[in-house]
Amino acid sequence: MLVCMDLMDMLSELGCIVVGPAARVQQALRIVEGEPIDLAMLDINLGRETSYPIAERLAALGIPYFFSTGYSVVEPAFENKPRLQKPFSERQLSSVLMSLGGSIHSS
Repeated sequence: MLVCMDLMDMLSELGCIVVGPAARVQQALRIVEGEPIDLAMLDINLGRETSYPIAERLAALGIPYFFSTGYSVVEPAFENKPRLQKPFSERQLSSVLMSLGGSIHSS
């Protein structure tokens, strides 16, 4: 939970409005359907689930996303999607956000 809070702080410092986190696929899908989202960051591992169904829904809606993961291998359907390997720095996070069209406001 502490790592999640640190990440939320990092995203806020970069000027992002955080509408998560979601610990389960169904929770994330409710957020995707109910909140205006410009860009999404997905951890592949959600306990006993993966975030691949969320990625599929985001793609169907035309919402850019990237994976933040410690895994070196992802499912073949997602191999070409942007990935930020854990652990990462704020600079690396900022770079991925900007590459996907995010607007970054460093303090």
